[in-house]
Amino acid sequence: MTEKNNRTGKFIVFEGLDGSGKTKHIGLLKEHLVQRGRRIHVTTEPTNSQLGGMLRDALSGITQRSPCEMAALFLLDRIFHNVNPVSGINKMLSDGYDVICDRYYYSSLAYQGTETDFDWVLAMNINCPEIRRPDLCIFLDLDPDICIKRLQRRTTTDIYETKERLEKYRAAYFRVFDLLDDRVIVVNTADEIVVAAEKIAKAADDICNIT
Repeated sequence: MTEKNNRTGKFIVFEGLDGSGKTKHIGLLKEHLVQRGRRIHVTTEPTNSQLGGMLRDALSGITQRSPCEMAALFLLDRIFHNVNPVSGINKMLSDGYDVICDRYYYSSLAYQGTETDFDWVLAMNINCPEIRRPDLCIFLDLDPDICIKRLQRRTTTDIYETKERLEKYRAAYFRVFDLLDDRVIVVNTADEIVVAAEKIAKAADDICNIT
């Protein structure tokens, strides 16, 4: 049965270590929801803004920035991501689109929150009135060893993609989830793709009231 679009869409965030399968599963969830009559807008952080470009340069190692600079830049980019009047999260949700976002403030808390003062990063993101809380966070969990093997297939890597760092960030994610009262599901992407995709689809259907 297909559910008609609500007046306001749902905000779904995908999180996970690099190599955990976010791109693949975002595509599968989009296809699933479109088949059920939902309108979908897929977005990512960093955004395509000037701030996002600065972040990508830093992530690739082209420019050097401190953990505090990175945390602050991500915050500014995230605010823009929410309030951009053309294609921002708030605008798309109000237009009736479900927004699927690749990374959000959970990444800042797990990555920059590990590298600098966690409470400061937490307060900036959670207390900011222009940063929306998601309706659902889907964390794609995968052993860092497997992530590293997958990342070796890429032609480029970023400054966070070492085994030691990924192990640290994975542990940080679970501390963040325990701390926040956000709705989070953990999906093991070492499972068959179809099995993981079914779990994700079920969680999204529940949020969107699809039966």
